[in-house]
Amino acid sequence: MPEWLVLTLAVAAACAVVLAITLIRDRTASADEDITETPDVIEYMTMWIGVVYAIVLGLAIAGVWEARSAAEDHVQAEAVALHEISERVRVYPPEVRDRIRNDVNAYVGHVVTTEWKSMADEEQVTEHGTELFARVRADVTDYEPRTDFEAQAYQPLLDQVAAADQARASRADSTGPTMPGIVWVGLIAGAVITIGMVFALQIRRTAREMVLAGLFSALIAFLLFLIWDFDAPYSRGLAASTEPFLTFFPDAGR
Repeated sequence: MPEWLVLTLAVAAACAVVLAITLIRDRTASADEDITETPDVIEYMTMWIGVVYAIVLGLAIAGVWEARSAAEDHVQAEAVALHEISERVRVYPPEVRDRIRNDVNAYVGHVVTTEWKSMADEEQVTEHGTELFARVRADVTDYEPRTDFEAQAYQPLLDQVAAADQARASRADSTGPTMPGIVWVGLIAGAVITIGMVFALQIRRTAREMVLAGLFSALIAFLLFLIWDFDAPYSRGLAASTEPFLTFFPDAGR
């Protein structure tokens, strides 16, 4: 289901629930109910519940945004390290240089065309991607430098392989959701309580109150959607992309 449709349904559902409860409450209210007076304690509790929930929402959004930014950094670091490997092997003999570059290109092509889909659908990297990266590592580590110039390039190449391996491992660890299930329970329960407190203030069917209640519930629905969308760094609408790989290896997606 497209993310924009999920957002539309979430906002519409939140507004519909608030308006429906308002209408039902208005029809079932007793005739002698005083709607002009709200106990001070209810106003005080409503204010503090809203403040606390706003802080929780802010922390949740900051957490998933930081996780998404970290996922982009992992992709960038891996792409840069692989590009450095391809460039630094130019000092090696042609047959060795071409073999390493071909294996790097094969690995990047697999990541862009196949592994990325596996990360989005199954929340894991592929075994074949691991095998292709192991081939790149073997190409670099198994070569014995023959000249001083090649020997000077050997250790930096090993460092780039280690950097790419670490970035790949970090990318694999960040494929799943970043928000624990218990946090989602708290966020949803907090949304229900916060919106529910609106009715404790004896909201009625005036146009102004109905519009404000609808906008308030729509805002909370949007913020929850934003957290949900950021929660999977590699699979949803605002996900990290393969752009860093394609920047350094423009033929990888073909």
